[in-house]
Amino acid sequence: MVNEPTPATPLLSIVVPVHGVEAYLYQCLESVRADVPAGEQGTVELVAVDDASPDRCGEMLRSYAAGRSEVRTVHLTSNVGLGLARNAGLEVATGEYVWFVDSDDWLPPGTIPAVLERLRAHRPDVLLLDHLRVHEGGRREVDASSPLLHGVPDVVRLADRPQLLRVQHTAWNKVVRRAFMDELELRFHPGWYEDIPFSHPLLIGAEKISVLDRVCYLYRQGRQGAITSTRSGRHFDAFDQYDRLLDWVRRRYPDERLQAELFGLMVNHMLVVVGNDGRLHPHLRRDFFRRVAAQYRRHLPAGGYPRPGGVAGLKHRLVGRDDYLAYAALRQAHRLAGRLRRPAAPPADTPGADRAGGGPAAGGPGRAGATDALAGRGAP
Repeated sequence: MVNEPTPATPLLSIVVPVHGVEAYLYQCLESVRADVPAGEQGTVELVAVDDASPDRCGEMLRSYAAGRSEVRTVHLTSNVGLGLARNAGLEVATGEYVWFVDSDDWLPPGTIPAVLERLRAHRPDVLLLDHLRVHEGGRREVDASSPLLHGVPDVVRLADRPQLLRVQHTAWNKVVRRAFMDELELRFHPGWYEDIPFSHPLLIGAEKISVLDRVCYLYRQGRQGAITSTRSGRHFDAFDQYDRLLDWVRRRYPDERLQAELFGLMVNHMLVVVGNDGRLHPHLRRDFFRRVAAQYRRHLPAGGYPRPGGVAGLKHRLVGRDDYLAYAALRQAHRLAGRLRRPAAPPADTPGADRAGGGPAAGGPGRAGATDALAGRGAP
C-alpha cells in the first residue's frame, strides 16, 4: 500500500527502510523533514518503508505521513529484510537522486541544504558523504575511513582517487543519481551484508564522483539487534555477497588492479568477521574460516594482490594456506597480549570510578559492512 505521490518531481528521494526501531524512528524522520529549507518542500521526497515491523512503527508512519504530501509510505505485508525493503522504496521513489537512510540513524542540522546545493552544482553520479559514529551515551567518533574524503577536488573518477574505494562501503553514505543506478542494473540483494555488491559498483562505474567533506550522517552504534552486534550463522551471507560483487566486476570492468584491490578488501573484511566474538559463535568460527580460505582460492587474482604487512599480512597468508590451527593460535595469543596490556580498573573508592559507564565504551559497527575492510582492523 502506497499513499499518493507528491505532485512535482523532486530532486532528492530519501528512502528509509523501517523495522523494529520504534524508539528511534521519529528522530530519524524529523531530522530529514525539519531540515528541508523553506520553499523547498517539493524538492525532497521522504519514502518510508514499513518492513512488516513487529512494533508500532507502521502505525507511527501512517500518523506521520497524514497531511504531509512530501512523505510517502510503503507498508509491506511480510518482512523481507533491509535490502529488499530498500528496493521496495526505490520502486515508488520519483526523485532524480536517491539516498538510503537507515531508520535508527539520523542527519545533523544543515545536511539537506548542503546536499541539495552540491547536487545542483556538480550533478554527480554519486555524492559521497562523511559521517560520525555515535555511541550510547552520546560519544561521537570519527570513522577510520573519513580522512580519505579530505581534499578531494570538485568532481573526480575513481581512477583519479582510487583510495575512495576504501571509504566505508555502505549505501547510506552515498547519494546516487537514479538513472545511473539503473544503467548499472544495481539493486539490493536479499541477505545480510547487502551493501557489498551495491556500494562498490557505484564508485567503479561513476564518471562523476563528488565528495561533500562534511558530517552529513550520524551512525548509531551498539543498538540491540544490529547485525554486527548479533551472533548468527547469517554472517555467512557475506560470501554470496562478495561472489556477486566480484563476478559483477569481472563481467563489466575486467581490470586486474581493481580486482586485486577488491580482493584485499574482501579478505580484510572476512578476517574481521571471523575474529569477532559478537558476530560468530565459537562453534562456527572454524567453518567460517574454511569458507574464507575457499573464497580466497576462488577469487585470488592471477597477478596477486597488495597483501598488507605485519600481523594483518600473516593472517592473509594463513587464510591462503587454509591453516586454521595456526590462525586460532595467533588469535589466542593476540587476545592474551591485549588482556595483559589492558590497565586495571580503578578501585571502587577512587574518585570518578563510578562515572562514564565504568568500562570500555559500548558499541561497534552497527550494521554489516562499515569500515571492516579498510585495513583488516579488529582482533585476528
